[in-house]
Amino acid sequence: MNIIVCIKQVPDTQEVRLDPVTHTLKREGIAAIINPFDLYALEEGLRVKDAQGGTVTVITMGPPQAEAALREALGYGADAAVLLSDRAFAGADTWATALTLAKAVDKLGGADLIFCGKQAIDGDTAQVGPMLATILDIPYVAWARKLTFTDGNLTVERLLDHGYDAVAADLPALITVVKEINEPRVPSFKAKLKAKKAAIPVWGINDLGLEAGEIGLSGSFTQVVKVFPPPSRGTPEIWTGAAEELADRLWQRLKAQGKAL
Repeated sequence: MNIIVCIKQVPDTQEVRLDPVTHTLKREGIAAIINPFDLYALEEGLRVKDAQGGTVTVITMGPPQAEAALREALGYGADAAVLLSDRAFAGADTWATALTLAKAVDKLGGADLIFCGKQAIDGDTAQVGPMLATILDIPYVAWARKLTFTDGNLTVERLLDHGYDAVAADLPALITVVKEINEPRVPSFKAKLKAKKAAIPVWGINDLGLEAGEIGLSGSFTQVVKVFPPPSRGTPEIWTGAAEELADRLWQRLKAQGKAL
């Protein structure tokens, strides 16, 4: 089975900082990690490979330093990796990103299964996976919490607010996963060493047969104008003391604020 896993390198959420001038995320000098939900997608791809046979190829779109995320994925057990990196890709929204990924999937010869995390923690849009499936014209199932293969047929349990439902999916298909689907494995030391030496091809706009006007900022239907923190609500107070005393103090404060309103 030919399996492709799409991952994204994102800033460590504990290290996010905003540029006070440009009001955009500061990425220089900030620790980067594989998007956590993508680790579950990678693990599920590896489990399907272990059970059904085949190969797992990991792809990501990003700057040159995103190669580190691919090498980490190879350390988990992926067979191959491809980096999509070109200045022309910069500023891409979810649609332009999905289009670029789709061209890479086509160049790889397609896939029986494509796995994505349910969303990226830096954008939280949950759009790239479904858009990628739409461009490739293949079915997709979002929020997958369990996959079952029976006589070559795939059934996917989708996580819902109050339980789950089960749907059948024809292959090829794209699956976006939630963290409930598995527990990512621990990479072996041998696999990590092998990943350091692996050749990772870098594909740009010409390799994918794309035009400048359809990808990156030029090919984006949406643009992020500004990112900003919520306004401060005032100076915080820290109270210490017995619970009964603090409860009464809080109640008096709430009553006073109620009168003021």
